Amino acid sequence: MHRPPIVLMEIRRRLGLNVQRLRRDKGWSQEEFAFECGLHRTYVSGIERGVRNPTVTILEKIAKALGVSPGTLLENAPKRK
Repeated sequence: MHRPPIVLMEIRRRLGLNVQRLRRDKGWSQEEFAFECGLHRTYVSGIERGVRNPTVTILEKIAKALGVSPGTLLENAPKRK
């Protein structure tokens, strides 16, 4: 079985955590969010868990639904107070 490089896994995880945080901030379930993005709920779940490797087109759909720039989805998560 081929394992992705650690750096790739870290960016997927960071993306997933940001998507999950922003989705929850809007009060959306994964199903509601998936509808807003035009994606399937299980695909959104995979992104949030860091196991999917979405294309830039998908990142754009997600960012648009969340009202943020695509780059925001890849930033380090803000520190919790």
